[in-house]
Amino acid sequence: MDHRIRKIVVLGGGTAGWMTASYLGKWLGNTVSLTLIESPSVPRIGVGEATIPNLQPLFFDFLGLKEKDWMPQCNASFKIGIDFINWKSGGPGQAQARTVDGRRDSFYHVFAPLPEHQGVPMFQYWDYLRHHGLTEKPFDAACFWESSLLDSRKSPCWLDGRPSTAYAWHFDAHLVADFLRRFSTKEFGVRHVEDEMTGVEQDGRGYVTALRTASGNRYEADLFIDCSGFRGLLINKAMAEPFIDMNDYLLCDSAVATAVPHDDDAQGVEPYTSAIAMESGWTWKIPMLGRFGTGYVFSSRFVERDRATRDLCRMWNLDPDRAELNQITFRVGRNRRAWVRNVVGVGLASCFLEPLESSGIYFITTALHHLVRHFPDKRFNETLISQYNREIEFMFEESRDFIQLHFLAAPRDDTEFWRANKNLRLSPQLEQKIAMYRAGLPVNQPIDSGAGSYSDAMVNSRLCFPNSSYCCILAGSGVYPDAPLPSLAHQDDVVAAYEQMFATVERKQQELAGTLPATVEYLRAIHTK
Repeated sequence: MDHRIRKIVVLGGGTAGWMTASYLGKWLGNTVSLTLIESPSVPRIGVGEATIPNLQPLFFDFLGLKEKDWMPQCNASFKIGIDFINWKSGGPGQAQARTVDGRRDSFYHVFAPLPEHQGVPMFQYWDYLRHHGLTEKPFDAACFWESSLLDSRKSPCWLDGRPSTAYAWHFDAHLVADFLRRFSTKEFGVRHVEDEMTGVEQDGRGYVTALRTASGNRYEADLFIDCSGFRGLLINKAMAEPFIDMNDYLLCDSAVATAVPHDDDAQGVEPYTSAIAMESGWTWKIPMLGRFGTGYVFSSRFVERDRATRDLCRMWNLDPDRAELNQITFRVGRNRRAWVRNVVGVGLASCFLEPLESSGIYFITTALHHLVRHFPDKRFNETLISQYNREIEFMFEESRDFIQLHFLAAPRDDTEFWRANKNLRLSPQLEQKIAMYRAGLPVNQPIDSGAGSYSDAMVNSRLCFPNSSYCCILAGSGVYPDAPLPSLAHQDDVVAAYEQMFATVERKQQELAGTLPATVEYLRAIHTK
């Protein structure tokens, strides 16, 4: 008997829906009939305009698309890392970093891997010298040559497309969805239906058998993917799967967002996301050609929406009565199970965290990667489903803990919001990672130790954020190990090894900052081809 899945329905469009349709269309080919039902009346949220480095190898490479194929279609730019601004000093939100003790209140989370010596990451050598008063250079500037590219707004690629380091992307999420809609309908024959779902049919076991729409049509399938956003029309409503709220770990639950025109000729284009601390949350700045996306992510417990809107508009000199503002309320947490019977939640219908580390599209990409690995037949083996749910739970909670660490480690405590973040619940896993860091040990190491970059590690292991990411956030916030890694005290060449590694970093900083094109130059070159 043939138990193969023959029909799949994706409910919901946007980034999640069209990424799902593209990915499954490529993997399944003509063996399955794939239909996407998209309501024309539901607005797209569009807060996820930044990514992490695994998007190209895990998603676009799988589709057979190179950067030059999709970046110009999506007004895409580069993201070498994140600049955290004013996370140590108090005061109202402002776009420029304040000066504290003669230094800018700013640090980078760089995506590149850390250099190593004898299997020990450079951070441990840097901390050894810092502890003994032998260096005052900040961790990001001392250990990453990429920091000079962020400072000088350089592209991570040469004009011929060769990359110089690991990086991610900024883009317009609406344009990505539109591009993937055109691509998947043409290349894989995905059927696009614009209609409103009005009903769900289920059999006696609780499995969904068909969706009914406002036009009177009925869409049968074996497998249903719920990409209906926060509404969770299938996974939460039809399947009655509970959503586990995580507001006891993270306080932000709202945002106000807009786009701001930008003078690229005068100011260039920054190859990084900015995360700017505010009195009751933080503001993102995501640069692209001609504009940047921005939004204030805040906790409604500590600031009213009108005040948050005024604070965002004041930062960018916008008139709140005339600016086109997107007011967003979001749920923080995950479904108890991402996959229930023959319904799989993907994107906002599955889980959500504030976009401090650009987890939204990462969650979609990783969910699709695991769905293909655990793809069922019509018997829906519970072991496949359970293992998939464990992978999604691990992905979410690892990311949740890493984002919570940002607020916990930040020294500022000038408002109720920042003080409250110091007294929230911590998972045992995060407590263990903090203890390891305090003891001088690497926190997160890839299972595949041969991974050559951040994106390689993300693809080849269950790693969400590597050791270098934890070092960037903790050291950048002024949190250091209690003592250097004890084993280094038995090495005779600690200082010499560090000086050699630092000299290599400094040489590359100067070399690449002097030879790579400006980000705006590279983007204009590829967007006009």
